[in-house]
Amino acid sequence: MSDIKETLLNKYTEFEKSLNGQTGSPSHLARKAAIEKFEVLGLPGPKTEEYKYTHLTRLLGKEIDLGLTAQESKLSREEIEKFHFPHDEANVLYFVNGYYKSELSRILSPESELKISDLHSAFKNHEEDVQEIYGKYLNHEDSFAALNTALSNQGVFINVEKNKVLSHPIIIYSITDTSVDTPVYYPRNIFQIGKNSQAKIIETFQTHGNGKSFINHASEIIVSESANVEYYKIQEDSEETFRVDNTQVIQYRDSVFNAYAFTFNGRIIRNNLNIRLVDEHCESHMFGLYLLKGKTHVDNHTVVDHEKADSFSNEIYKGILDEKSTGVFNGKIYVRPHAQKTNAFQSNKNILLTDEATINTKPQLEIWANDVKCSHGCTTGQLDEEQMFYLRARGISKENARAILLTAFAEDVLENIKIDFIHEHLHDLIYRRLNN
Repeated sequence: MSDIKETLLNKYTEFEKSLNGQTGSPSHLARKAAIEKFEVLGLPGPKTEEYKYTHLTRLLGKEIDLGLTAQESKLSREEIEKFHFPHDEANVLYFVNGYYKSELSRILSPESELKISDLHSAFKNHEEDVQEIYGKYLNHEDSFAALNTALSNQGVFINVEKNKVLSHPIIIYSITDTSVDTPVYYPRNIFQIGKNSQAKIIETFQTHGNGKSFINHASEIIVSESANVEYYKIQEDSEETFRVDNTQVIQYRDSVFNAYAFTFNGRIIRNNLNIRLVDEHCESHMFGLYLLKGKTHVDNHTVVDHEKADSFSNEIYKGILDEKSTGVFNGKIYVRPHAQKTNAFQSNKNILLTDEATINTKPQLEIWANDVKCSHGCTTGQLDEEQMFYLRARGISKENARAILLTAFAEDVLENIKIDFIHEHLHDLIYRRLNN
């Protein structure tokens, strides 16, 4: 493990030399603080409580050369666009191995509403806006988050101006091309949603090829006063993808944030979603669905921190685990002393389709206020035999009956999707997964 740490520290030293003109800037100071934090923390080991069921460091050390840097892909336009949703009325951005493909991307919203830039350019052209956010909010107690702040120079900066309602959603296609060595990269996204504005953001993660890759991804999302944001994350990685995803959300007064996370594939996927409700009258909804098979391991860690009064949060995560797949869910809700009148609810339900599939689930509440309504719960089980018998008795095959019951189980999450073409795409993915 010490060898991996030394490799990453050396990688930062080399990376720092390439940051011409940034020495002394707030972002460079944030990088230095982050790498110093990483040097103290190191990568999580088997005794690290937050990674108790996800032994990522050991596997990375065996299977990925973390000293590598992703090379720019030579995928053709046709190969890249095959990942496209059947939907044209959207602001579309393509990234391959972290590199922005401006020639394929298309922005429909006027610049008076929406400013979009790849992160590398944003450090030059939107310096003030980026420096105000970069590294300020992400939780660097997670060593992978600290590493991302230290090493990221790719990704996107998105600024929705105040008092604007985006008529077109933003779709970010993040594609990993494993035909180019073993891609290792650290994309960083910054989303600033202005006061009284509304935006829909979709990130989709997919892989070209069957090789190994490691992606350490992070996002900082600022939801300003009275803003409304829908944020979708669809993970369809290959079976050899190692991914860590840290998302930090800051909500201000009267804002609404809806997060949707869907995971279908990968070797090891770790999702950290942290939401801070730093003001009064905030509303947060989190919906998650993971459909796993093979030896896929998915670990969802969520934190909702109610810091002020009169706010609401609701969380529903569901999992369907087949073959030898493994799931982890750890959801924490904090209610601070000044967060009276808080309503917070959390639910995690899982279905295991085989005796070899496993789930470790741990919902948690920590409450320092006395005038609150909070609840949490989790369930793990198998398909209901009585319901299966009812459907089989009406001439429905075992496979179709199974698919019907599992689709109904997932519907609590799917019914909350507000974008039609995303709803259709996910239904199609689920149908194909459950009928294979």
